[in-house]
Amino acid sequence: MTLADFVTEIGDSGPVAVQGCRTRWDVGGPLDPSARLVTAPSGIVDYLPEEMTVTVLAGTTVAELNHALLARGQRCALPDRHGTVGGAIAVGENHTEVLGRGTLRASVLQVRYVSAEGKLVTGGGPTVKNVSGFDIPRLLTGSLGTLGLIGEVILRTNPLPATSVWLDSVDADPFAIASIVLRPGAVLWDGTRTRVLLEGHAPDVAHDRTALGGCGNWTEADGALDLLPHRWSLTPAELRSLNGNFVASVGVGTVWRDHPQPRRELSEPVRAISERMKANFDPTGRLNPGRSVC
Repeated sequence: MTLADFVTEIGDSGPVAVQGCRTRWDVGGPLDPSARLVTAPSGIVDYLPEEMTVTVLAGTTVAELNHALLARGQRCALPDRHGTVGGAIAVGENHTEVLGRGTLRASVLQVRYVSAEGKLVTGGGPTVKNVSGFDIPRLLTGSLGTLGLIGEVILRTNPLPATSVWLDSVDADPFAIASIVLRPGAVLWDGTRTRVLLEGHAPDVAHDRTALGGCGNWTEADGALDLLPHRWSLTPAELRSLNGNFVASVGVGTVWRDHPQPRRELSEPVRAISERMKANFDPTGRLNPGRSVC
């Protein structure tokens, strides 16, 4: 399937949604059964390692993209939760190593999407300084496909670090890490143990590892803590008072739990802005009906 085929299949009328690997299918609420399901095209369109950008179709799996980047010593900010590039961007979930890789929203440089009117729209560009107007890529990231159906994106990539090591501790204070290590790749905490990712040149990693010894006992680990299925967003105060089963990304505000986060009441101004945005992009409510980012 080509991008043009994708536009044609979506058309300009009737409720419609893009189906990927369904790894985050229930985020934002159940899809209205009246929605017609379509599949986004897949494949890597262009990869410029020297420019640290990659153009990829939305139906491409994150695993396939990561394989291509790894071959050139690079990586991206998309989390690999066994889904597609378009799905990951629509959900807007950062990688567990977001402190080192950067946020997903900042890595989406350009997006080509199909509007509610069935038109192919381009927002953003591979060179930020040459782009004017609304920041459409950041708006569509995390919108759950309610504002436009993503067909193709240009992503920022970054080099793999020269050295990378995960450390684990059962007696360290996870909230003290930021004052000891300048730029950890990740700080994860499950209420019992803390796991830290150190990245960079070997001397810098060795220095940080020694510094961490002042706040606890550390051993090397195979990787990140196993994440739970439901993503929460919490304030620092809420994070410190957590109990039960969880894995928290300290310094980020993201927590993974074994049950969905209760919906929060929005202030009236925020609700009004959200509803007005939806009405401007999708006046008939045909894109992913039943789902809401609020």
